[in-house]
Amino acid sequence: MNVKQNILVMGGNGFIGSHLVDRLVADGHSVRVFDKYPERYRAPLTEVEYHYGDFGNRGLLGEALRNIDTVYHLISTSLPKTSNDDPAFDVQSNVIETIFLLEQCLAQKISKFVFVSSGGTIYGRPERLPIAEDAPTNPECSYGITKLTIEKYLALYHHLHGLDYLIVRPSNPYGSRQDPRGIQGAIAVFLGKVAGGEPIVVWGDGEVGRDYIYIDDLVEGIVRAVGTPSQSRIFNLGSGVCVSLTQLIEIIGDAIGSIVAVHHAPGRGFDVPQIRLDITRARRELGWNPETSLRDGVLSMYDFIRSAVKSS
Repeated sequence: MNVKQNILVMGGNGFIGSHLVDRLVADGHSVRVFDKYPERYRAPLTEVEYHYGDFGNRGLLGEALRNIDTVYHLISTSLPKTSNDDPAFDVQSNVIETIFLLEQCLAQKISKFVFVSSGGTIYGRPERLPIAEDAPTNPECSYGITKLTIEKYLALYHHLHGLDYLIVRPSNPYGSRQDPRGIQGAIAVFLGKVAGGEPIVVWGDGEVGRDYIYIDDLVEGIVRAVGTPSQSRIFNLGSGVCVSLTQLIEIIGDAIGSIVAVHHAPGRGFDVPQIRLDITRARRELGWNPETSLRDGVLSMYDFIRSAVKSS
């Protein structure tokens, strides 16, 4: 994206959003953020205009959309592990409010809509690995269903109204500013335990495998997807490698130079055994390739988490 734009990042104070904001500012764009809360780990940026409010506050949302060229939508009010507890809330707060957002984008003649979807939950249990963008989508949690539903509405609004859109499906991102005390993100949670002198809890035999992508590589992929002419509208963004929890713990121990204490707990039925994304399309059409090794990314993130633990 060489032309300087007015950009709104929905959820720009979150983990992925804050890194995307950094990149857009560095590229010379005028950036506005809409989020419920300020960033957790740093003060507001002087170069960024912040609008605070609930996703469902339609008046505030309309104000944030004024004079915007491109919208990046990263807001989600639920998590995969807990979304099934209240599917009605998940649909109302994510799908319905996103439809309103799309209506406002049409009314304000937004040039492009970029949706950060999910590269794991929308596919469910894969029939084969790696998982390409055209693989069957069989979500097993409400979070994945709402992400997929929003994708379908984007295609509908393009068909009915000509809304230009792009969808990226990240695998499991990790990096600085990810909350080590949360319930999402194995690398963040594991490193938080290690930094706090606690054992890592592994559910099951440790063979559950995931595709982990470092945040800088993910943001580079998002920017290239938006800025590169292509006939495709959906891109998987991952490492293309499946790493088991056992392997991940070994990598953590090697990176930090210490033996990691592990506690095994009974397996959980909702854990999909293996996820590995096929990133051929992004490589071929965007000229993109993840550059950060898992060991280097883990070491960088561990430095951040140790600093965050000390300052808390």
